[in-house]
Amino acid sequence: MQADSIRLQEPVQSQETESLVRRLAGPSSGKAGLANDQSEINRIIAEVSKGSKFYENEKRRDKELTERINKILNIRDEVVKGVDISKIEANVDRLLAEFESQRDLTQIIVHVDMDAFYASVELLNNPELKGKPFGAILSTASYEARKYGVRSGMAGFVAKKLCPDLILIPEHFTTYMETSDQVMSIFKRYDPNMLIAGCDEGYLNITLHCEEHSVSAADCVQEMRRIVFEETKLTVSAGIAPNKMLAKICSDRNKPNGQFQLIPDRKTILAFMRELSVRKVFGIGRVNERLLESIGIKTCGDIFTHRATIALMDKQFGLHYLLKTYLGISSNEVRPPQREERKSIGSERTFSPLDDGEVLLQKLEHIASELETDMARNGWAGKTITLKYKLDTYQVFTRAKSLDRYVSSKEDLFSIGRKLFLAEGHLKLRLIGLRVTKLKDLRAPSPAGIKKFFEATTSSAHTRRKLDPEDIHKARHDYDNAEDLHIDAMPGFYEHEETMHDIEVGDIGNDDEVGALELVQDKVKSKPRPPVSAPSRSLSSPAQVCPICRQILKVDNRDLNTHIDLCLSRSAVREASNTSGGAGATENSTSSSTLMTRGWSFLMTPKDTSSRPKKRKRK
Repeated sequence: MQADSIRLQEPVQSQETESLVRRLAGPSSGKAGLANDQSEINRIIAEVSKGSKFYENEKRRDKELTERINKILNIRDEVVKGVDISKIEANVDRLLAEFESQRDLTQIIVHVDMDAFYASVELLNNPELKGKPFGAILSTASYEARKYGVRSGMAGFVAKKLCPDLILIPEHFTTYMETSDQVMSIFKRYDPNMLIAGCDEGYLNITLHCEEHSVSAADCVQEMRRIVFEETKLTVSAGIAPNKMLAKICSDRNKPNGQFQLIPDRKTILAFMRELSVRKVFGIGRVNERLLESIGIKTCGDIFTHRATIALMDKQFGLHYLLKTYLGISSNEVRPPQREERKSIGSERTFSPLDDGEVLLQKLEHIASELETDMARNGWAGKTITLKYKLDTYQVFTRAKSLDRYVSSKEDLFSIGRKLFLAEGHLKLRLIGLRVTKLKDLRAPSPAGIKKFFEATTSSAHTRRKLDPEDIHKARHDYDNAEDLHIDAMPGFYEHEETMHDIEVGDIGNDDEVGALELVQDKVKSKPRPPVSAPSRSLSSPAQVCPICRQILKVDNRDLNTHIDLCLSRSAVREASNTSGGAGATENSTSSSTLMTRGWSFLMTPKDTSSRPKKRKRK
């Protein structure tokens, strides 16, 4: 009996170990230039990380994900009992036909992606690095370093173990941004309305350019890439397809310094998607990859095979999004973000673990100065100031304070950030930052500006605009502590979806959405605070308004902060680079002007809460 018990436990142990090893490999394990077989590299990463705070944090999160998967599997077993699967599949097939009728193959969308951008810029400034493995504080890695398994977002001590000859160099962020502006100006010659998706990538619609110049899409992109190299000495890879999702997937096909075109033909696209790993789809990372694998979905073709299960578990997986992914259907609208869509602006700094309060305050003051400059240059002020910090255990927290006036000066930003920081007590941090939300556009025309300035801070859920349930499946989320985007949160990327913060139970009639919201609200109510060792004041109020979702809350400032934790997003690319550090880490200053991403995900991964102590009683 005991032997049988051991035999039953062995596969479970092996499965858990395998999932942890994959998780420790990091969110950038699919980067171009890495070895095809990552097994040995992943094993080394796990071995080197063992015993570190990073390892323990990832181990805890992997365990939580495993428990979550077990719950999902139990739900699956329940919902399929006594169900006529053929009828469910027939209903889904009708939905597929409806989506198919929406397919648009008329546009030529290009996704351009600079090859190892930071590393390539460093090579221009320091030719002696050519042919050598190096990384800029592991926010990037040269292709020579990637051959050893070194990638962005990797801790310095792990990277050094994989590649002992790795050269760690400081970032030169200003140089990167100047070079980025130069490259983007070249792309805009082909599409003045291009969507810049980062300092090293973007989307273009070259349909009109090709028509006006009587040139094929392939020749147009080839010329564009040649000009970029001639004028900047940098290489760029590109994907050409009928929509943004496909174009982004294609741009990774022939990296570095290549291009790949997906012919705008329905059968060709379906065949392309059928064998594609779900991990290759923008928006599906290591967490959602595991969630999908748990119900048998590894390729996009598997979505069709398991369409009945997905339909029965729409709340858990997002049926519409996955079906459109299987079909290769997504938005082909390309335009720059509008100012009115701006939700936040912030700056943060990463460094080796530090517990000196005075030094941390100095860093916070410098961040406030950077943020003031950024806000003045871009014409913004805001009413809510959020302090973001990452503990040396890699857990991330946010604390916010709302004001009755708009602020943008360094003095105001630092003063509020300082109070929030001191209220947390003695902390050992590896990242600190400030973000401003509830923005006012100082460049808006007078009528709009005045209206916005005197806009009421309270609003009834019944008077707000209704949310189209389809928007919920057409949304995009930030990384959560360098996590992946959530699976029902991608098609359309930068479309005009509603924000998660506009959603309230009274606004939507779909029971699935209501259930998802109630689930997250329960998590927020029970979310404890991080360790504190210094008393802080309790600022109570009869009723307060969340500056993000505008919900009226009868809570004090501390509970308001907990609520705002749910409402605020974090920067995807930034968070991936913030996980770098370790023994060789040096300070990395970054300033971000981020668009809060839009929509809602039923597979939202909450922040780590398992290791936080119970909430301290207020005096």
